[in-house]
Amino acid sequence: MVEIRQENKNDYEEIYNVVKTAFETAEHSDGNEQDLVVALRNSDSFIPELSLVAIKDNKIVGHILFTKIKIGNHEELALAPLAVLPEYQKQGIGSKLIQQGHKIAKELGYHYSIVLGSETYYPKFGYVPAIQYGIKAPFEVSNENFMAIKLNDTDAEIKGTVQYAKEFGI
Repeated sequence: MVEIRQENKNDYEEIYNVVKTAFETAEHSDGNEQDLVVALRNSDSFIPELSLVAIKDNKIVGHILFTKIKIGNHEELALAPLAVLPEYQKQGIGSKLIQQGHKIAKELGYHYSIVLGSETYYPKFGYVPAIQYGIKAPFEVSNENFMAIKLNDTDAEIKGTVQYAKEFGI
């Protein structure tokens, strides 16, 4: 059984190690994802309710973070990073983290989440190329890897180039 809950201060060191370990074998990684989590946690873009851990066998085996971004004049979310320890991957833990994150994001009133990631993984959760919503990346990237999901209905025109938190270094 996997428990998904909001992180707390006692989790920080374990989360750091989970993220570092998960990205050591990742196909696309700059090796700094664990430091990005720390920087984002200390930023104005951090939303405590959207930093979640997955617990199995009495230890943290996964982590997900959604932080604030700007799309035009609208405050929305970026999913980054999602990390699951290699020995716990392909067991639905990442899926549970994403689904719980989306549920909380909806409750908090966010309309969109964007992600830079696998074109075969994230579409399972409803992510489509962000360009379909008129959302553009602030860097060169394939449309199939820069995706968005509409979390809540909105009549507002949310189009434009994403402005990430400065901690992303973009």
